[in-house]
Amino acid sequence: MDPFSYLSVLISIILGLGITQLLTGLGRLINGRTRVRWYWPVVLWTVLLLVIHVQTWWAMFELRTQARWTFLGFLVVLLHPIVLYLAAAVVLPDAGGDATIDLEANYYAHARWLFGLLMALIVASLVRPVVLAGGRALDADFFTQSGFFVLAGAAVATRSRRFHEIASVTFAIVIVGYIALLFARLR
Repeated sequence: MDPFSYLSVLISIILGLGITQLLTGLGRLINGRTRVRWYWPVVLWTVLLLVIHVQTWWAMFELRTQARWTFLGFLVVLLHPIVLYLAAAVVLPDAGGDATIDLEANYYAHARWLFGLLMALIVASLVRPVVLAGGRALDADFFTQSGFFVLAGAAVATRSRRFHEIASVTFAIVIVGYIALLFARLR
């Protein structure tokens, strides 16, 4: 077994837990739908986080060519799925019990955490090539992620409903384009 095959098991487990968190949360909301006050940005972010989890798993395949692994390098790689899992944990409320579930109230109660975690996710992604390969290209990936970082930072700083709704759609459009342009094929 090569080193990446061994290390990718833990990466896959954590990504799988994040996907499970999102799908379980969404399933519980659907089952309790009569008690749910829906807020479309939460549903959109749930779908986006699911797509980002899958895209992360897809993009991690490029690490199969990494010849030399260090513990620090692996920790930086592992940070990405860990932060994604935490974002999955805060985007949806616990749907247990009989109380009404207000997705809008939950969203704004956790928005700073969600977008702070997305900023940490981007930092982990930008730092990974520096730690693994000793450098970072100033390419489309770098500039797109930098744009995500700025938008997530603005979402941390404001509680404006209009801003968050526009930012959610903006993130969705850019993420779909980002994946289509940079990750449509395995590298």
